[in-house]
Amino acid sequence: MSNLQSLYYYWPELILTVTILAGIIADLFYAPKDSGKTMYWILGGLILTAFALKLAADSPVATLFMGSIALDPFAWFFKMLIIAATVIVMLMSSKSTELLNYRVGEYYVLMGIMVFGMFLMVSSIDMIMVYLAIEIVSIMSFVLAGYLKHDLSSNEASLKYVIYGAFSSGIMLYGFSILFGLTGTTKLFEIGPALAAMDSSGNFAIMLSAVFILAGFGYKISAVPFHFWTPDVYQGSPTPITAYLSVAPKAAGFAVLIRFFSAVFGSNNSVMAGLVPVSDVLPWPHILAVVAVITMTLGNLVAIQQESVKRMLAYSSIAHAGYMLMGLPMMSSEGIGAVMLYLVMYLFMNLGAFFIVMYVQTKKDGETFDAFSGLGWEMPLVGIAMTVFMFSLTGIPPTAGFIGKYYLFAAVIKAGPTFYWLAFAGAINSVISLYYYIRVIRHMYLIGERSESIHVPAMMTSILILALAIPTVVLGVYWTPVADWVSNSLVFAFPAM
Repeated sequence: MSNLQSLYYYWPELILTVTILAGIIADLFYAPKDSGKTMYWILGGLILTAFALKLAADSPVATLFMGSIALDPFAWFFKMLIIAATVIVMLMSSKSTELLNYRVGEYYVLMGIMVFGMFLMVSSIDMIMVYLAIEIVSIMSFVLAGYLKHDLSSNEASLKYVIYGAFSSGIMLYGFSILFGLTGTTKLFEIGPALAAMDSSGNFAIMLSAVFILAGFGYKISAVPFHFWTPDVYQGSPTPITAYLSVAPKAAGFAVLIRFFSAVFGSNNSVMAGLVPVSDVLPWPHILAVVAVITMTLGNLVAIQQESVKRMLAYSSIAHAGYMLMGLPMMSSEGIGAVMLYLVMYLFMNLGAFFIVMYVQTKKDGETFDAFSGLGWEMPLVGIAMTVFMFSLTGIPPTAGFIGKYYLFAAVIKAGPTFYWLAFAGAINSVISLYYYIRVIRHMYLIGERSESIHVPAMMTSILILALAIPTVVLGVYWTPVADWVSNSLVFAFPAM
């Protein structure tokens, strides 16, 4: 489809672009103390974008802009997920005391630009577009991580993020250049057939490029051994941004990883047909399975040692990246669908946990486990909600986290005896994670003095807590609409070959 024809189907992104420009202009007219009102411009634009995406769901599955962008239900699913995460984090940010002494107009605008970058990530089917999308998201993330300019830990977070981000992007770009040199094209669905037609003399170059590209994508999803930036960046960033980085860019990272590797290494030019068993080059299923086990194991074992709940959740997010990676080795409809469903469940429970941490940070002036002591008696709503989030992150029924893990384990077991060991490793890691999640609950109810007074959060804070806690419980009992949505989203655009 030509560039001009593509614009007709690209109007959700065009609305988002106008929203970002409107936010920039509006912020110029607000006094520093009123700059937070820019949030309403961005929120309004995101809601309009979501509405436009809903209407665009009836559009034909196609490729846009000369085969650079995919217009398909797979991309629409992730775009809606990204918008939901962004809206929730913006509302969280409006209640954050960390941002009180800063002009926050550009803060919300930067989040809007990140949304645009993630939209490109989840729909790119050209290596140049993939790289540009990842760089847009990365640069905005660097700035947001260091937004607390007067906080040394925030400065450190931003600097480490920049260094690791630049390094991983450079490695990934080098991998892209090798693929381009081998095939003479940047289009993902042209690279696959070109690689299949090559003789064994190119195997080493293919292996090298694949490892380099996996390093770049692994960085975005915090997979071991590309996770080193995660704990310090999550620790030093404003808590709402920490929550955001743990969900939205991670979802976009999984989307681009699925689309890229299935297109380039997929069999029969079909995402659902599984990865090509190129054992002469790299045994992809087993490599991804090993990365998944190492990621979840390291994340859980190091999380046990943390004294800061915020840092514990950072390592927890690494472990959850490992759980989600379990669905990728078989690259089947069940595996990909399980990852997508888990991301929906993860959005509510992880954002909810970070919101509670942010609230406790404000009220108790700390984020350590000791700051949570007696919290369940002093703030019943906060304590109950945090208990729900901790149970869900562990995967205890009847919570959304249990359903998410059930689908992941079912996909792995359905793949056959080859991957039974992967399911066993995931089960063991879920048991290990129970220790540090229950530790939070133990501090809230079994450690510290019982408070004689009960503190109730402000109305907006309470509504936001309930808006995250209720779906975490309801989706553990009635998840059919989400499962149907995921099933209907497993449709991918393929250019005419």
